[in-house]
Amino acid sequence: MADEPNLLGEYVRARRELVTPEQAGIPVYGVRRVPGLRREEVAMLAGISADYYLRLEQGRDRNPSTQVLEAIARVLRLDGTATAHLLRLGADGPRRQRARPQRRRETVPPSITKLLTTLPLPAMVEGRYFDVLAANPLATALSPRFTAGANRLRSLFLDPAEQALHPQWENSGGGIVAAFREAVGTDTDDPRFIELVGELSLASPLFSRLWARHDVQSCEAAPKYLDHPQVGPLHLNRERLSIDGAPGRTLVIYHPDPGTDAADKLALLASSIRTPAPLAADGNGGENSGHRRHVLFKEAAG
Repeated sequence: MADEPNLLGEYVRARRELVTPEQAGIPVYGVRRVPGLRREEVAMLAGISADYYLRLEQGRDRNPSTQVLEAIARVLRLDGTATAHLLRLGADGPRRQRARPQRRRETVPPSITKLLTTLPLPAMVEGRYFDVLAANPLATALSPRFTAGANRLRSLFLDPAEQALHPQWENSGGGIVAAFREAVGTDTDDPRFIELVGELSLASPLFSRLWARHDVQSCEAAPKYLDHPQVGPLHLNRERLSIDGAPGRTLVIYHPDPGTDAADKLALLASSIRTPAPLAADGNGGENSGHRRHVLFKEAAG
């Protein structure tokens, strides 16, 4: 038991350190030596003994009731997603002694592959660990990192070109890390997870700081602001759709509001990846069409 990961204890300790006494309604006298709340303060506000809460944090008690976890969640000011994560961690303790089935390789259903080729919008499929499993040409034109084999976390935290595409990448980094933790849940003994988190923690101080916060949130639809090197600023909407029959895999689609500058720029970007038109009878053909697209790109980027 002592060698097993203490996911529940690590989570409540990290979240406890982020709640100030003022937020919890506790008066402060003098200098406090610890960030956030003390263990005994959490226990008092949750209506449990300080000794029992200490055992939970230290991993000496891994079978808390739902009522206890919900009381702790209220004290730690957890929202619905974070509370669900806490309950999942608490329920997973007794099951860790059972061998976990080997995870299958993540694949893309053939129907989704066909859908990607027909969508007139940037679209890709992400796996549970935010690996890009498939992407259509327009998605790759939006970002060369939106291609099969790339990983969204590695790209954002380690690739300067991807960071340049996202002007506010440091702010959005917290969101993708919190969504990653929510997607992984309690399966932190998976080799792919261990490898990815280990690499990012060593290579990116920002990722390491964000990971230590233990933030959890759902990765939902959201506006995305990109600074594309060819067409300039793009204000797009991002949708994330679960794929039936493919647990952990998500269809990600970027789309502009109709009639906006972003819609025009996305259409221009799409035109750059289409096969040039064949030579017409009057002699105006692919070469001139390509030149016109080049001029349009320069105008849009300028």
